Amino acid sequence: MKRSSVRKKAGDIPLLICVVLMSVFGCLMIYSASSYTAQVQYGDSLYFVKKQIIGVVLGIAAMVGTCFLPYTKLAKFKIPAVVIAVILLVLVFIPGVGITNYGATRWIGFGGFTLQPSEIAKYAFALFSAAYFAKNYEKVKTVKGVLPVLGVGILFCLLIIVEPNMSITMCVGLLMLGIIFLSGANLKTFAVILIPFIVAVPLLIILEPYRLQRLSAFLDPWASPKDEGYQLIQSLYALGNGGLFGTGLFNSTQKYRFLPFAESDFILAIMGEELGFFGLMIFFAACAFIIFRGIKIAKNCKDRFGFLLASGFTLVYGIQVAINALVVSGAIPPTGLPLPLISSGNTSLIITMASMGVLYNISRANKAG
Repeated sequence: MKRSSVRKKAGDIPLLICVVLMSVFGCLMIYSASSYTAQVQYGDSLYFVKKQIIGVVLGIAAMVGTCFLPYTKLAKFKIPAVVIAVILLVLVFIPGVGITNYGATRWIGFGGFTLQPSEIAKYAFALFSAAYFAKNYEKVKTVKGVLPVLGVGILFCLLIIVEPNMSITMCVGLLMLGIIFLSGANLKTFAVILIPFIVAVPLLIILEPYRLQRLSAFLDPWASPKDEGYQLIQSLYALGNGGLFGTGLFNSTQKYRFLPFAESDFILAIMGEELGFFGLMIFFAACAFIIFRGIKIAKNCKDRFGFLLASGFTLVYGIQVAINALVVSGAIPPTGLPLPLISSGNTSLIITMASMGVLYNISRANKAG
């Protein structure tokens, strides 16, 4: 009887194993992609990977913590989570606190510590939406009923787009639509919400000249091979050079400062060059496994809050993987978005791993007998 009881309390262990293995693999790829640049810029080929290893350790600690924190208690933090996210997003614009890189102010820094608030905002929104719709599930049938979720989502999008950060804005927007749909909105309500969203995307592109330039570079990157089209061209060179089987681990040529952000937003291109098409297929199979486990956890959940929370966290991961892959392959206009668990950057890594701990906790609480 004791063994049976233990089995019932065990959650989705394969999910956690896959997440940890992916984060370790990320460290390996970051070393491969960044060792030359790190040596040239900082005199230490391990500069980026050392930071990532710290992130993995902190991420595992966060994941273990959320594994055993009852997820039902998270509903109480829906308002504090939104308030904290808004405060952090506003701090980005305060001189001396916000950090600007490559024309975008997306980080806050205190001493040697940096944080990207938009990464936290995605999960804060998923938590708020899940808690609101779980408590007010009958209101999702009307536009008025979903206004609180729309309001928070639009506020987050506005604060993120002025950084500017189009990619995370799109991520939050798609997450908002996904959660509203999964909450049970009827087609009429969903259409009323979807139409303004569709109209907003081209408007956001038109309002900023650099976004029009990126769109132009996406349509014909070779028209500006040394300017806006440069990064996409170098990414395509990397993928093409990899072929079916890749050049071999650590054998990328594009990482020698040809491809910008090789260790972060465009690390997938380096993976494609070194591991080839079949290597990428194995990687995407691992991503699909995580998404599948998240969907299964949501499906098996016995309460509405757990279902929506698991769905929201899974959506965040899936949307980011999809957008990053589409950008790197030239299927959509270039925009900066990290590849979850793989790209260099501790905020994304730690928050993503913590969210996977929550998924495990949901699976553990709803484990079938």
